[in-house]
Amino acid sequence: MHPETKETLYFIKDRIKKKKIVFVSGNFNIIHPGHLRLLRFAAECGDFLIVGVHGNKTDGHTLMDEEFRLEGVNSITWVDFAFILRDSSEEFIKELKPSIVVKGTEHEAVYNPESEAVKSYGGKLLFSSGDMSFSLVELLQDESKRLISPAIVRHDAFMKRHGFDWYDLCRTLKGFEQLKVSVIGDIIVDEYINCDPLGMSQEDPSIVVTPVAKNKYIGGAGIVAAHARKMGADVSFFSVAGSDETVQFAQSKLDEYAVQSFIIEDESRPTILKQRFRCSGKTLLRINHLRSHPISKELQKQMQNNLFELLDEIDILIFSDFNYGILPQPLVDNVIKRCRQKDIMMVADSQSSSQIGDVSRFNHMFFLTPTEREARLAVRDFESGLVVLAEKLRKQALAENIFITLDKEGMLIHEGVPNRDQWETDRLNAMNPVATDPAGAGDSLLTCSALAAALGADIWQCAYLGSLAAACQVERIGNIPISIEDMMAKISK
Repeated sequence: MHPETKETLYFIKDRIKKKKIVFVSGNFNIIHPGHLRLLRFAAECGDFLIVGVHGNKTDGHTLMDEEFRLEGVNSITWVDFAFILRDSSEEFIKELKPSIVVKGTEHEAVYNPESEAVKSYGGKLLFSSGDMSFSLVELLQDESKRLISPAIVRHDAFMKRHGFDWYDLCRTLKGFEQLKVSVIGDIIVDEYINCDPLGMSQEDPSIVVTPVAKNKYIGGAGIVAAHARKMGADVSFFSVAGSDETVQFAQSKLDEYAVQSFIIEDESRPTILKQRFRCSGKTLLRINHLRSHPISKELQKQMQNNLFELLDEIDILIFSDFNYGILPQPLVDNVIKRCRQKDIMMVADSQSSSQIGDVSRFNHMFFLTPTEREARLAVRDFESGLVVLAEKLRKQALAENIFITLDKEGMLIHEGVPNRDQWETDRLNAMNPVATDPAGAGDSLLTCSALAAALGADIWQCAYLGSLAAACQVERIGNIPISIEDMMAKISK
């Protein structure tokens, strides 16, 4: 056996233990749809897919150099490990002893030397060419990582009206690393289940799809904390969750993002899981797994004490409320009272999409960021214009400023004049009118605007930077933390 192959075997056996290994080998001259279908099928047959790419040959079957062919295979998301195979497939199979070996159906009717090798240790040789859903999977695997810069629309006139420029914005962004931030609210995990359409059911008038890929992201107040950390701040996060696999995923992501988290276990509720079934870039159905009863007084006290221990160290507190019982009013009131005593800046968002809430219950905030619907629900006004609506909410919540987000139309910024019954209002158009996935826009806006406010930026700069963060977020599928580099790249264009 070739020394390079032996080294690969040692590496695999040392790394992969107690996993169901699947093995595929081939030339892979040019990656085509058949390869993608085959490899997806193989990956679904076990826990770890290993692909052997045959080395350069002189028989004319390898059209491209082995390194280029290996690079192509490594770019396929289904493949866990790929290498240059210097020996015959059957020799390698005898040594590796994978649970399953997969070959294309075109090989089923001919002699396969791998068959004897697989039988020698009790493995299985399967023949399949996969199915037609390969292309959607490969596109969607990369969908969450793409940023489409041309969609960003800068609003220089807005900056000119309010007396700041790109230099001011860059200076503010670079200052985020000085901040210490606390976030309190609901921890949520978002699962995107990407599907391939099969057609209309013949039994009833329903659409039939098949799931082809699943991706999980941390959401809710958790992504607010992750955004703040990715933007450079030192972040502590406080929440309540169940004891299940969902919270384990959330905790692992928070650890990955270097967020200091204080998550209290509540046996009476599952960790909130929101599933989105998507097809052709559109959401077909959402399923929320949750219980929304208020957390107990004991848990409220525990979370409050955890937060109070760190209050002296922070520059700003962010309430990220989804109205699922994590932030009962007594807890909110106690936290607000203590923050006011210590002169700590506070901001809040309270979402009411499929649920009902009242953003005005968060009093004395530097700003609130409701949607138009959330603002109208809070003040029970479904007729007044936006400026009147914003001022009613500002007075009711005793807030300094209000951002009413208007989806593709941008947002209304409403600034109250301290100690006077006056205000100033302006509108900022959306910087990305063609959103790939609008979910998470409000969270990124809330976070970035809050960090800017903590540095002393005026409300207009806060709104602009928040809008810029939202424009970056909606360019990709799923919640992925926004960095200041993402935003600086937009500013510099």
